[in-house]
Amino acid sequence: MRAFHLLLLFACCTTTLFSQKKNAQLEYHIHRANGPIKVDGKADEAAWQGADLATAFHMVLPMDTSRAQVRTEVRMLYDDQNLYLIAVNYDKLPGPYMVESLRRDFNFGRNDNFLLFLDPFDDQTNGFTFGSNAEGAQWDGQLFDGGSANLSWDNKWISEVTNDDNVWIFEMAVPFKTLRYKPGITRWGINFSRLDLKTTEKSAWAPVPRQFPTASLAYAGTLVWDEAPPPAGLNVSLIPYLLSGVSKDYAKKTASKGNIDFGGDAKIAVTSALNLDLTINPDFSQVEVDQQQTNLDRFELFFPERRQFFIENGDLFTNFGTRTVRPFFSRRIGLNAPIRYGARLSGKLDKNWRIGLMDMQTGADGQGTPGQNFAVLALQRQLFARSNISLLAVNKQTSDYEQLQDPKKINRYNRNLGFEYNLLSKDNIWRGKLMYLKSFTPNIDDKDQSLVASIQHNAKHWTYGLGYENVGQNYRAEVGFVPRVNYQNFNTNLGYLFFPKSKTILSHGPGFEHFNFFTPDGQQTDYEYFMSYRINLRNRTDFFFFGGQDYVKLLRPFDPTNFGVDTLARGTDHTWNFYGFNIQSKPQSVFTYNANVRLGGFYGEGNRTRISGEIGYRWQPYAAITMRVDYNHLDFGEAAVLPAKLRNKNYDFWLVGPRIDLTLSNKLFITNFIQYNNQIKNVNLNLRFQWRYSPASDFFIVYTDNYLSDNLQIRNRALVAKLTFWWNG
Repeated sequence: MRAFHLLLLFACCTTTLFSQKKNAQLEYHIHRANGPIKVDGKADEAAWQGADLATAFHMVLPMDTSRAQVRTEVRMLYDDQNLYLIAVNYDKLPGPYMVESLRRDFNFGRNDNFLLFLDPFDDQTNGFTFGSNAEGAQWDGQLFDGGSANLSWDNKWISEVTNDDNVWIFEMAVPFKTLRYKPGITRWGINFSRLDLKTTEKSAWAPVPRQFPTASLAYAGTLVWDEAPPPAGLNVSLIPYLLSGVSKDYAKKTASKGNIDFGGDAKIAVTSALNLDLTINPDFSQVEVDQQQTNLDRFELFFPERRQFFIENGDLFTNFGTRTVRPFFSRRIGLNAPIRYGARLSGKLDKNWRIGLMDMQTGADGQGTPGQNFAVLALQRQLFARSNISLLAVNKQTSDYEQLQDPKKINRYNRNLGFEYNLLSKDNIWRGKLMYLKSFTPNIDDKDQSLVASIQHNAKHWTYGLGYENVGQNYRAEVGFVPRVNYQNFNTNLGYLFFPKSKTILSHGPGFEHFNFFTPDGQQTDYEYFMSYRINLRNRTDFFFFGGQDYVKLLRPFDPTNFGVDTLARGTDHTWNFYGFNIQSKPQSVFTYNANVRLGGFYGEGNRTRISGEIGYRWQPYAAITMRVDYNHLDFGEAAVLPAKLRNKNYDFWLVGPRIDLTLSNKLFITNFIQYNNQIKNVNLNLRFQWRYSPASDFFIVYTDNYLSDNLQIRNRALVAKLTFWWNG
């Protein structure tokens, strides 16, 4: 019945889908440059005098009801090779600029910055973002899902920043070869964003409601070309790498191993909007290590994809599904086995159609897992103004299956086929999803389907939503992320924000969430009631208070410590209350912090205390030191459901992660990251040096150590030097 109600809401919301986008009438006219432009952060070329001026920005934060108080002036031009932009960012208040570091793809909320958002197809869904902070650190990414930014995307472009006492100037040139667009289209979506932390003002050229990011393409204005943008021409990029390294496994007492390796990627523009990516013997040793988490839950934790090859147009594959039901998760490919080669075709066929086709081949891992092939097809069709319908097919095939010594441990294949409708209203206030999935695995032919439906309303004052998930007992997504199966989940949320006439408090209001889990035959297994109250100050300090109740009926034995102590029995019931708070400091200070405290019950009538947070200090813009701490204390009593090994016991779990970031320039970076985690009995040291000696070309040195947490005995050690070069044809 609830699923039916969600479908009814979908039908009602489609009445808002057909109108023209909100700010289509706000136009910026771009002209061809009448002379050369040198990208040096100075608007002294005569060509800039012929460019139109975009100014009179609109305030987004603290409130979205007036013009911006901080002045910004933007001009754009183009020639046969590049798109040019210069932004003059004036100050309103005296004092130094707020800049966390010179690191690429900086933290948006902790830096004075200027950003450009481009929507070349004017589809209000996909695009690009470029920008810089006030000291010249670059920002670039792909936009997807109407305004989310994937900052792991990296490409070739140049920029410079100059600054003075009361103004900083950002100038950039983006080659047309870097962009993806359809020839002949003369109206693109566009917006400019400015964040000034001294005044705590976020502004945009095209007005955006405060509850949405300025990247929201539903509110973009229109970029009008005086003639069709020039074709990108031949666009072939070769990105080879050369690697040398040495490693030693002390735990296995093996000899040191040295290796020299090479491989690389190629990017071929099939059209100006469709790209073919090829990779041979890829290496990801330079990718930043995952930030570890303490796991006291029953299910697998999620870690995001960081490998560059899987990033461009990655939303076509990875945005299919939900946070807990993902039929495709690229980290399943090559996680513990070498990738031999791969290919991916992705991009736009026209304004309404997008395609993604990927095929990857891995080798044997040397521990019993043979080579495997991973093939994925994604096809997306835009509907109405911003919604879309998608098809996804995933196939994992085991190579040489007949030759396996124990074929029962590995499936010959696992396949997924799914359809999804994503609702995005023209004003971005309504969002929804309707998804159906079916898996295909040998010897399984029933209870192998999943259904997801959700609808969410996000307005200035009211937020509310409904959701439903049904995952079959035999549903399998071996190339996906589905931490639990055999359940139904009904969830609701409701929230309200007040905006008082106060010089201190910007907004405050309550929130409520409810999750209810059942087996397919209707037996309740979990629920959570979560109530909260949030207070946002005008200086951007944030307070969050919460409390609630959890209930779990275990369907299988579970170790509540995830430490190998002992397990609670199947069928036992566990109920507890919890409460706590979170505080986030204002980002303008060189000393920042956030703290989270959660107190309450736990499994087996136990108690759990969690204190976590992060403190940071920065010497702008060259160094930043942060310390992350996550402490969990479990205290078990005499409850009858507890096994003997857990009764009257307590456990302390520490996850400590100091990090030092040195950004000696916007091309030279050093990161030192240490993680102490006594739950997995490991101490990890990762030291990474990066020199961007040319646009999109790097030299890396990466040093990694792992130690036992109890006695600091070394487990393994590795040193890698890697050179990459980006060549454009």
